[in-house]
Amino acid sequence: MQLTLQQMSATDEAKSLICELCRNFYQLGWVGGTGGGMSVKTGDLIVMAPSGVQKERMIPEDMFVLDQQGNVLVNPIPRPSPYKPPKLSECSPLFMAAFELRSAGAVMHSHSLNAVLATLIDPTASEFTVTNLEMIKGIAGHGYYDNCTVPIIENTARECELTDRLRQAIKDYPKSQAVLVRRHGVYVWGSTWIQAKTQAECYDYLFEAALKMKAAVGIDASQPATRAPAAVANGVAQNGHAHGSERPTKRHKASAEDAPRAIVLDIEGTVAPISFVYDVLFPYAKKQLTAYLEKHWESAELQAELQQLQAQAKEHQHMPGAQDVLSANKATAIAGIQAFVEGLMREDKKLTILKTLQGHIWQEGFAKGELTADLYEDVQPAMAGWVSQGIKIYIYSSGSREAQRNLFGHSKDGDLRGLLSGFFDTSSGSKVESSSYQDIALSLGVDKPSLIMFATDSFDEAEAASAAGWRVALTIRPGNKPLPSRHDYREISSMQHLLTPF
Repeated sequence: MQLTLQQMSATDEAKSLICELCRNFYQLGWVGGTGGGMSVKTGDLIVMAPSGVQKERMIPEDMFVLDQQGNVLVNPIPRPSPYKPPKLSECSPLFMAAFELRSAGAVMHSHSLNAVLATLIDPTASEFTVTNLEMIKGIAGHGYYDNCTVPIIENTARECELTDRLRQAIKDYPKSQAVLVRRHGVYVWGSTWIQAKTQAECYDYLFEAALKMKAAVGIDASQPATRAPAAVANGVAQNGHAHGSERPTKRHKASAEDAPRAIVLDIEGTVAPISFVYDVLFPYAKKQLTAYLEKHWESAELQAELQQLQAQAKEHQHMPGAQDVLSANKATAIAGIQAFVEGLMREDKKLTILKTLQGHIWQEGFAKGELTADLYEDVQPAMAGWVSQGIKIYIYSSGSREAQRNLFGHSKDGDLRGLLSGFFDTSSGSKVESSSYQDIALSLGVDKPSLIMFATDSFDEAEAASAAGWRVALTIRPGNKPLPSRHDYREISSMQHLLTPF
């Protein structure tokens, strides 16, 4: 295939970039002995490093150019002896899996010793997990308190034989940006080469940290840090409460007087399956976005919301479509918004404007009967029972309030909005900040925060709510992210158990 001048320019840049990155990775010990590999997407083409060559000595002319189906469009020109003729990397089908399943912009394969040893911390484990480490924040969709989990698949004699296992791992771990291969190495990807490189470095740091924490001081990096008692200075504790005032605690003694007066529920993984959000709602919003934009483009409401989206695009300029979001051309802007929003959804960004757009699209889907909320069977009976006891129920979710109302208004159990007293979203603040829960408590009319019961599947949210003085229960549902093995919260598998101690 003959490439256009524009394609040749873009692929030339990608070829030089791969050479530069591989030289850097060689210095880190990741691609020694001709091992490892790298591929970068540019437009509709993929530039891929060859197999079996010294990665630190590659030149741009050594690279392959493929289409999005993995077909070779441009073969490299063989170099004179003693160089071997370049051959397409055995990693090719594995790289293509990440491009296809995660819409990756770049994929990197490392033979880092840290990655190899991380798979042997527990030789029988099917995943690697760390938490409470600063570099977790460098992985898309993760925070300091999150469990950062990477699936581990078993190695095979030839890399191409790993394809099915790697594809399944990518599907089974939607938040992971990497897959470990036992006694072999790791595959890491990102929406751009910058993100892929950043995440490769952060993952390697986390692998090494877990190994050294275990070897040097016997600490299991998969367990949350043990917190020291808050020091008190000048009458004020580190948690921000005046000395002698009520301090938030994770557990409260049950009594009739202290029974909850208000219940606040999360949605995803608490009252609705995570699969409903990721397998139904998100794909629906993605599929309908362009049509929604074209339909409402001239409306004042959408134009005001697009200004907020443009502000986010300026802050996330590295993401696909970000530049086009700012275009004055309608077709270009809509295509850019589609790509940019898909990237935000892929990274599970909790941005208010993203949730607002999703909420508008879902509202139309619910109204047309194309969407019906899938709530757990225990939710409606539990809610009806709480209301009969005079307890008010509220929702606090990262989804917009509009989306929340539509979800509970179009459930498989009918319209449940009559059981709810209010809705809160991220306009009330981040769900992992205690100040958000303090502000919400002021709106609920309770005498003290300990009269509020909060149910969530997120450990970080539990910590934030507890720090604000709320009671907390963590929900255990199929498909939920694993919780720390040691914590101070009640765990429930049904909403009908939420008030059991009372």
